[in-house]
Amino acid sequence: MEKNIVILGPAHPLRGGIAVFNERLTKAFQDHGSYVTIETFKLQYPGFLFPGKTQFADWDAPSHLNVNVSVNSINPFNWIKIGRRLKKLKPDIIIVGYWLPFMAPCFGTICRIAKKNRHTKAISILHNIIPHEGMPASKLLSKFFAKSMDAFIAMSKSVLKDLGTINTDKPRTFCPHPLYDNFGEKIDHVEAIKKLNLDNDYRYILFFGLIRDYKGLDLLIKAFADERFRSHKIKLIIAGEFYSDEEKYTSLINELNIAEYVILHNKFIPNPEVGLYFGACDIVAQPYKSATQSGVTQIGYHFEKPMLVTNVGGLGEIIPNNKVGYVVEPNPKDIADKLLDFFTEDRKGKFIQNVIIEKKKYSWDTMTDAVFNTYKEI
Repeated sequence: MEKNIVILGPAHPLRGGIAVFNERLTKAFQDHGSYVTIETFKLQYPGFLFPGKTQFADWDAPSHLNVNVSVNSINPFNWIKIGRRLKKLKPDIIIVGYWLPFMAPCFGTICRIAKKNRHTKAISILHNIIPHEGMPASKLLSKFFAKSMDAFIAMSKSVLKDLGTINTDKPRTFCPHPLYDNFGEKIDHVEAIKKLNLDNDYRYILFFGLIRDYKGLDLLIKAFADERFRSHKIKLIIAGEFYSDEEKYTSLINELNIAEYVILHNKFIPNPEVGLYFGACDIVAQPYKSATQSGVTQIGYHFEKPMLVTNVGGLGEIIPNNKVGYVVEPNPKDIADKLLDFFTEDRKGKFIQNVIIEKKKYSWDTMTDAVFNTYKEI
């Protein structure tokens, strides 16, 4: 189905998981013959609201993108201007990735105005509908956003359930988060170890991504302090920029006397380097305390890595327990027990075989089909 599509949300020169998603989604639609424009932010977050070092990528944009750097998330006059431009442009579909109620007034206003042309339909791909970390009036803002949409696609069953507390009358469907296959090909384990200056005599657990308290890094650190790990040559890699108090975690590492076994790369991992970390590790750990779905899981599938996730939100929906990894309770003992089982029982080879089979479920064609089928229902 060939359509004129506008994706409203972050993309290069902005960085981050939602930007990566929008860029890959663009290619998926282009592969089906659709014309796609991304309307991205010239101001995404005011500086005082952004916890990281920079919002911008320091690598080249993918060559397939057609991007307008246009949206100001806090300027209503900007929203009106863009809404009027899209109203005149008459795209068939506006796709809005929704992850944070802060964006609701901006996205909702633009889509309300654009749809006055009586042609354009707005479909939201929901990363979240209720935020991991509470913010004032979040439910009210999400309801405002939901009223501006014509239909929804939820990427986990837990988000689909959450949507029912916000809206009940518009078309919706579930489509799992596709693979993040836009970080390059698999990198040989020995090569990745060498490029990251790691010791090839050790095996590695990887915690990857922006570090927020809800992601449960403290649970993983406490689990890794289990004395049973010291009988094996295993280290923990923490790769990601701290968006919460770094000292809380470094102090915990020091208090537990495991600093020599923890490799901390406190930085945003650029897209071209992502494959190195997944190439180097033996298993990816996501010890989240709350979650919907996670892009890290889909990077893990792409790089064919066993994974451990906690039994929260939608994480366990796509990790068959004891087949491609583990679904555990969010506590240090359960996390430690299963990680030790992985290494001591030599599960790696069998899990990887199953990952290769399981990953076939998560194609981008499934997502584009979900969008087009939902569009027909509106």
